Amino acid sequence: MPKLTTPQLVEIFNAVKPLLKIYEPPLTARADIQGRYDLWSEKDLVIEGKKRKEIAFAALIVQSSYVGFYFVPTYTHEESKATLHPDLLKKLKGKACFHLQEANPDTLEHISDALASGFRMYQERGWV
Repeated sequence: MPKLTTPQLVEIFNAVKPLLKIYEPPLTARADIQGRYDLWSEKDLVIEGKKRKEIAFAALIVQSSYVGFYFVPTYTHEESKATLHPDLLKKLKGKACFHLQEANPDTLEHISDALASGFRMYQERGWV
């Protein structure tokens, strides 16, 4: 695939951002600027026996050749990867970063489904 231009990357970012924004509130956007948006759960919680005051949920960042969709539930709940659509899973690089180079209706639906599933996991654990 040829390198995407900045306007193309911004278009992808702008198509995906509303899918995350649905979860604000109860999640809090710590960064909401052009090219970067991230959501956090800000509450007292316990993760693996450690007290914390926050946990990241998801972020979007325009990078040089893709839009990074950072989806923390795939990091905190390794088993959640099995619930992701195979086409979305192909975009996963590392533990939690999906390289988005398109925002077609199928990709948007897969991201929306992943967000809903991840949010339910956070709710079940009392993280939201």
